[in-house]
Amino acid sequence: MAAAKERHQRHPHLHLLTDLAKKGSPMELNADFSKRVIVHSDDVDWQASPMAGVDRRMLDRIGGEVARATTIVRYAPHSKFSAHTHTGGEEFIVLDGVFQDEHGDFPTGTYVRNPPTTSHTPGSDGGCIIFVKLWQFDMADRTQFRKTMADELGAPSNGVATAILHKDDMETVIYSELGAGAVLEQDAVGGLELLVISGSLEESGNALQKGSWLRLPEGSRLRAVAGSGGAKVWMKTGHLKHAKAPVT
Repeated sequence: MAAAKERHQRHPHLHLLTDLAKKGSPMELNADFSKRVIVHSDDVDWQASPMAGVDRRMLDRIGGEVARATTIVRYAPHSKFSAHTHTGGEEFIVLDGVFQDEHGDFPTGTYVRNPPTTSHTPGSDGGCIIFVKLWQFDMADRTQFRKTMADELGAPSNGVATAILHKDDMETVIYSELGAGAVLEQDAVGGLELLVISGSLEESGNALQKGSWLRLPEGSRLRAVAGSGGAKVWMKTGHLKHAKAPVT
């Protein structure tokens, strides 16, 4: 109970968002993309989604149930979401467990892009957790793919191995693995977003642990140092200048 009270004090807006969702009202969370944001997602309470057995930790959001959103989603064992079409596209990483749909099984460490107009019926027999981004595609994009992120890595340079998972005119998506003490540096041209998948980083005096999510506005510069256990990091740049609510 004390832990839940502390989380409420740290993230009171999430309880308001839940109430707004129930009423069908528009929801905004970390919607000013000119601001720096850090969310330690493991400290955020899970909130029920409209589908039983599927819970969410919201990171940023513009809109109602149809929204430009960045979210951690948890599927309970044997849970499924109803069949749906991703009008604005869906991008996700499997953080734990095995995500499943009619296209196959997607184990931990898989990166998936389902562009606008794709459809599926997602679920998980054993349960899983994913990091998912909705309505953040070029609406003309029709390239659907999956990648095992670790398989894409190049040779390490100064303790950092990097893979470019996707690149287009709107954004660049990168996966990096850092050795202990390695430094990750990146200009936030068009904005930058980072998720710590495992390990830890120190950035501008902030301790980023597994599940920490950082968003930097355009004009910033990232400089992060890996902790003693190294770090695995997903990062995206260039996209924040295109952020807007869906038009449906």
